[in-house]
Amino acid sequence: MVKVEVWSDVACPWCYIGKRRLQNAISEFDGDVEVQWRSFQLDETLPKGEAMPQAQMFMEKRGFTAEKVVEVNERMSSVAAELGLDYDLDSYMVANTKDAHRLSHFATSRGVGDQMHERLFQAQMMEGKILDDADVLVSLGEDVGIPAEDTRAMLASDEYGDDVDRDIADARDVGVQGVPFFVFDRKYAVSGAQPQELFMQALTTSRDEAEAEVAAR
Repeated sequence: MVKVEVWSDVACPWCYIGKRRLQNAISEFDGDVEVQWRSFQLDETLPKGEAMPQAQMFMEKRGFTAEKVVEVNERMSSVAAELGLDYDLDSYMVANTKDAHRLSHFATSRGVGDQMHERLFQAQMMEGKILDDADVLVSLGEDVGIPAEDTRAMLASDEYGDDVDRDIADARDVGVQGVPFFVFDRKYAVSGAQPQELFMQALTTSRDEAEAEVAAR
């Protein structure tokens, strides 16, 4: 069994691309793989409830021109399309993602963590959803089978906030400086949305080393 820990933010377009490339590699890999989604926030300082269009964020915080925003988004959308992901970054809304990450941890406790992680990415990249809006998160939870009242109660509490903070602290400990970031059996790391072949190489190396260790005992 190869364990892959993935630090990502559901507001990160390249993280969704990296997720899909990893999953494609796993689908062709000869071996068992466990994937653990770990929380990371691109901007922890964003005030809750103050969403803004992505283009506005790029121009105000990164100094992009409107033309540069179009260029960057077209490139990301083109790469995503090659993987079957239909990005609509014109509708992308930047918001604080901590509650979305809390929902992801909550969903994991209910056995639907993978489905929730995927649904959050879809909502952000394709549907223009605002991921710090409780009603939006409740609806997304329902989409993967979590009763609305359960998600609403969780969001009204501080549950899973410590899990999100712990993931971010762990990211610093393992040297994460940007996401997506993939760690294989706590031995090998892949930084960024790398080609599928690199993920396959990391999976194969991890599996072969684990098997060699067992054989040597």
